[in-house]
Amino acid sequence: MKINLPIRKLGNVTAIAITSPDLGQSLSFYQQLGFREFLRSPFPVSWIQVTDGALLIMLRHDSNPYIALTYYSTEIDRVVSGLKDAGVALKEMPGPDKMIKRYQMQSPDGHIVTLLTHVDGFTQPAGATLLQMPKQDYMNPDKYENKICGVFGEFAHPVVDLDASISFWEKLGLVVISRFTSPYPLAILSDGLAIVGLHQTTHFTQPAITYFARDMKEKIEKLQATGIKEIEAANGKSNVTLSTPEHQRINLFKMGM
Repeated sequence: MKINLPIRKLGNVTAIAITSPDLGQSLSFYQQLGFREFLRSPFPVSWIQVTDGALLIMLRHDSNPYIALTYYSTEIDRVVSGLKDAGVALKEMPGPDKMIKRYQMQSPDGHIVTLLTHVDGFTQPAGATLLQMPKQDYMNPDKYENKICGVFGEFAHPVVDLDASISFWEKLGLVVISRFTSPYPLAILSDGLAIVGLHQTTHFTQPAITYFARDMKEKIEKLQATGIKEIEAANGKSNVTLSTPEHQRINLFKMGM
């Protein structure tokens, strides 16, 4: 699928940051979903990066539930200046030291986006998400980077006003890749790094990491056989939502009709 995307505006690496009260339990859970440990550090608080080859998740030790799309930039001052010029409100957050700068933004729907100074060793996974995968490979499970969950498709956000939300994300450098009116107004946006889904619906109320696969029914059955119990049906046996140990959500949806 050939899509013309803008120059990446926010950073060099993107991850979904999730707080965890028990890093060991979280690591074990994501390993069951096809992720592996990539990096870890005890500073400034204990954290572990996990990846499935296409998606990067930053697990940070904290008992307060939190999830945010996060960017790491080697030119953070320039990026911050450009965002302010575009009218984006940023809140500077305390950093672990003077070398690490942290900023936080909120979408019109209260979803958090964070911007941090790039740290040596942080790299973007090279595997194909749904954005990079050739369309002819969508229905071929052998081509999926994550053999357990399928293809990472989007970081889905419920929104109240789709147009207002699109306007915010466009200021961050994302562009609309596709837009639909059924089953409700929704749009998929990307900057070539992140993929964000904006869903004007009350069908779900918190952000969700979403995977797609042609053989999702079989994948779900295999996950159930491993002992994962926090699975909720979401319109059929081939579409479910997992509740993670951090009280976050992961959608596993069948590719196509």
